[in-house]
Amino acid sequence: VVCRGLYRALCIREKNMQQSLQRFPKTTSQYLRAIEGEPWKPSDAGPVFTPPVKDGQDPLDSGNLPEDLGYHVQMKDGIVYVYADKAAAERNEPKDLPYPSLENFIDDMNFLLVLIAQGPVKTYAHRRLKFLSSKFQVHEMLNEMEEMKELKNNPHRDFYNCRKVDTHIHAAACMNQKHLLRFIKKSYRVDADRVVYNAKGKQLTLKQLFQQLKLHPYDLTVDSLDVHAGRQTFQRFDKFNDKYNPVGASELRDLYLKTENAIHGEYFATIIKEVGSDLEDAKYQHTEPRLSIYGRSPEEWARLASWFNTHRVYSPNMKWMIQVPRIYDVFRSKNFLPHFGKMLECIFVPVFEATVNPQAHKELSVFLRHITGFDSVDDESKHSGHMFSTKSPKPEEWTSQKNPSYTYYIYYMYANILVLNNLRRQRGMNTFLFRPHCGEAGALTHLLAAFMTADNISHGLNLKKSPVLQYLYFLARIPIAMSPLSNNSLFLEYAKNPLLDFHEKGLMVSLSTDDPMQFHYTKEPLMEEYAIAAQVFKLSTCDMCEIARNSVLQCGLSHEEKVKFLGEKYQEDGPEGNDIRKTNVAQIRVAYRYETWCYELNLIAEGLKNE
Repeated sequence: VVCRGLYRALCIREKNMQQSLQRFPKTTSQYLRAIEGEPWKPSDAGPVFTPPVKDGQDPLDSGNLPEDLGYHVQMKDGIVYVYADKAAAERNEPKDLPYPSLENFIDDMNFLLVLIAQGPVKTYAHRRLKFLSSKFQVHEMLNEMEEMKELKNNPHRDFYNCRKVDTHIHAAACMNQKHLLRFIKKSYRVDADRVVYNAKGKQLTLKQLFQQLKLHPYDLTVDSLDVHAGRQTFQRFDKFNDKYNPVGASELRDLYLKTENAIHGEYFATIIKEVGSDLEDAKYQHTEPRLSIYGRSPEEWARLASWFNTHRVYSPNMKWMIQVPRIYDVFRSKNFLPHFGKMLECIFVPVFEATVNPQAHKELSVFLRHITGFDSVDDESKHSGHMFSTKSPKPEEWTSQKNPSYTYYIYYMYANILVLNNLRRQRGMNTFLFRPHCGEAGALTHLLAAFMTADNISHGLNLKKSPVLQYLYFLARIPIAMSPLSNNSLFLEYAKNPLLDFHEKGLMVSLSTDDPMQFHYTKEPLMEEYAIAAQVFKLSTCDMCEIARNSVLQCGLSHEEKVKFLGEKYQEDGPEGNDIRKTNVAQIRVAYRYETWCYELNLIAEGLKNE
């Protein structure tokens, strides 16, 4: 019974990942087919990434966009449908694309809810996880010296020069506090008399703005800037959000950390380009900053794309993601939106229109090439009191001022990404991964919803509360971007962070910074994150290189770039090949991880045969 439940859970994830063109491990698929007694065939379903920019090629070139199709795009029941024209929409004849089924999703979710609460399944998963943890400690005792010897014999490669990707970082806090302070002072020296701010119709120069705030940039220090999260932000997400305001002034946040303001986000673009330049100098570090789309207005996408193209915010060491804050209740209370459906419309319809008619939306189409995924962000500890089910109001009917539940948001984002990815694949365009914040706080249902819908997640702390979900995340190789320094200031003391526990068991964890402006002190925040984790958890060089390798596997870099960084033996989701020269992860470790994973999958297969 236990093995049948785990098998069905993996089949649910496989189906959802393949439908939405996201990643599912080939090895797990092979075991699932063997259980069913069917031959395994390689699936052509999977994400499409933008290939790397060649030397001399303009990354923002709009000359090779596909032709416009002139299709009609319309949202119905919270999901965007694509029609040949308006007449087809009136006849309700959508184009032949896969559309998700809410009933099937709820059935699968209810099955998983029962599964993770079942006593025998919890006992089985707990014992297997305990075994994995003990097995790794035995592996280390027996092979630590061999691993170290292998690494020492690897010429020209060490932890510093193997590739690392910051898989979870917010663009508005991607610089450290010293960098922001330096930029504020520099902008004042150069632009003191420039009109930079609109205050209720009155235009202010930079000098006048600082005078109004009773400040002088020359007197500012890192301490008076007050953007660093300390012990006062612990369990206080509201106070943490206030840290985005330098000197507590929202005017300075609007001016320096926003894409839409009186100077069209010029300062913000310059800061990000400086961060990109630092990454290029460091050479071996990449980052995936999140930019916000709020869903207040359909014009947000066009303005963001214009900002990106006008200021040429491109760096070969950066891949971009879109984060959608779950703040419908704020917009509804201010009457910005009539219902939740309108928010979804503002988030997704412009992207569908740019996919269908790229020539008519050139800037947005070019911008979308550099986007690798969507993220869902907010304080997870806020409880909505609403349980997602087939009886939940449709998004057009959600007129209440209450915020929908986490699962409600996740389902409708996933559903639209599913349709969008299939449409974009048909058009030969890049597709998107769904990579939400999940499991930082709140209910276990958040992690369950992500298991069903997300390519990978950020945080995942609450997995330690559910052995069944933790074991399923291990079996499905779901990557988790963990940020212990961020959690230490907000939700969980550093020493209690489950990073080491997850790593020992073989979950696919990577390290990320979250918000360098709030949590880090140095010019290389990602290296700072690794250095502190290595000291606190006593990680070996091989451990750190393995975590760095996981970050490359997790990220939205193209297959060509991953082959270049990880070696010819690397495969996106197959037997975990490795090129020791490129990754500095010992072959013994790679073989151990793969064999252990296969052994656990085989146990489920054997268990089903014996039932």
